[in-house]
Amino acid sequence: MPRKPARHCRPSRCLPLSFSPFARSMARIASNNKVTHKVQNSRFPRNNLPSSSGKRMVNHGLIDKSEDSGSSDDEEFDGTVQADFEFFDPKPSDFHGVKILLQTYLDDKQWDLSGFVDVIVGQPTVGTVIKIENDEDDGIYSIVTALNLGRYKDLECMADLKEFLLKACRQKDVFSKLSLFLGDQAKNVGLLVSQRVVNLPPQLLPPLYDALFDEVSWATEDEPTEELRSSFCFKFYLVISKIYKHKNADKQNGPSGDQTIVYIKAEDEIFHELSSWSFSFPLHTQLVRTDEMKDYRLTGLVMVIDSSKIPTFLQKLHSLIDDQ
Repeated sequence: MPRKPARHCRPSRCLPLSFSPFARSMARIASNNKVTHKVQNSRFPRNNLPSSSGKRMVNHGLIDKSEDSGSSDDEEFDGTVQADFEFFDPKPSDFHGVKILLQTYLDDKQWDLSGFVDVIVGQPTVGTVIKIENDEDDGIYSIVTALNLGRYKDLECMADLKEFLLKACRQKDVFSKLSLFLGDQAKNVGLLVSQRVVNLPPQLLPPLYDALFDEVSWATEDEPTEELRSSFCFKFYLVISKIYKHKNADKQNGPSGDQTIVYIKAEDEIFHELSSWSFSFPLHTQLVRTDEMKDYRLTGLVMVIDSSKIPTFLQKLHSLIDDQ
């Protein structure tokens, strides 16, 4: 049986995270405008509780469901419930919850999303889903995993993903690198899939990514066949994400410095900083924006990170959370 990582959290305020004060304030505005389950506050015990059904770490938090609670007007509900978050290995019964989280993973493209989710939930040794304890809906609040592009290259979902990325990339110098990564070098590339509800407690991020990269390392030793062990020997990670980008970011009279980009996910700013190369592209899917965000557009961001940078990434992520 694969080794299970120990996870630890520390109390901290649950605010949208980013390095710059400007981006942090804009992220707060953007996230408050669009979340369904908004985390108001959280309390985290330091102990880890074992579970026979999979990985588990219980975290107590207050979840605001007032924006989309489904409650009738005559029901008395203050919009806040107590929640215990738990970490689990993905499994087939998580299919629908994971699919909901990944609905816009490739913008509005019609592709084999079901096949993609089947791959994710069919790889229990590397990957984590976060749920709320005793949730009757068994909803998924986060999915993090890493998939070998070469191992699954013959699947329809991976062919669709490759087509999407190549069409989205308009930079000639980057296009050749991307083609190589999706082709001859695919066996060395891990597609890092990370999707979650906005304002999931940020204290979950360090143990979530610690667990992912621990599991990747352990899989290179613990998987039953040499082929499987080799499939987790990633030299690079490919990340597909979304940011808010100022509409005049590429113009001479546009904003400069930290006012150009607002990172929706805190870790993406670190990934971007450490990436070997990256490119952005316009998205057809746009969210409702507040007045403060009227000059920003939801934009796709693709990044490639050398695996040697992962320890630095984890260090920076821990520091970012510790500083909140």
